[in-house]
Amino acid sequence: MSLKQSLGKVTLIDFWASWCAPCRKENPNVVALYKELHSKGLNIIGVSLDKDAAKWKEAIVKDQLQWNHVSNLQFWDEPIAKEYGVESIPSTFLLDSKGTIVAKNLYGAELKAKILELLAK
Repeated sequence: MSLKQSLGKVTLIDFWASWCAPCRKENPNVVALYKELHSKGLNIIGVSLDKDAAKWKEAIVKDQLQWNHVSNLQFWDEPIAKEYGVESIPSTFLLDSKGTIVAKNLYGAELKAKILELLAK
């Protein structure tokens, strides 16, 4: 999967893992954002720092994460996480339509407000 192929007007890259309680707690908020704003141009890419494929896939189904997901199942050695300098999860990166990072580590109402601002451009 290519990032360029996955870009929308706004793309959220969400670094998470099935074993991460704060990540799982945030997932319902991300699901709500996706349901509300995907049709308006929001894309999400989930990048997992899991090691166990079965637990990762089970969490995707259980949490109803309907967007594209990637993982190399390498835990903290996940190459995509290293490329983005991720040191803790959950960690989010908001990209504009050109793939430029415009915000990092926003959650809840703050994340939604920034996405709406970007979609309005």
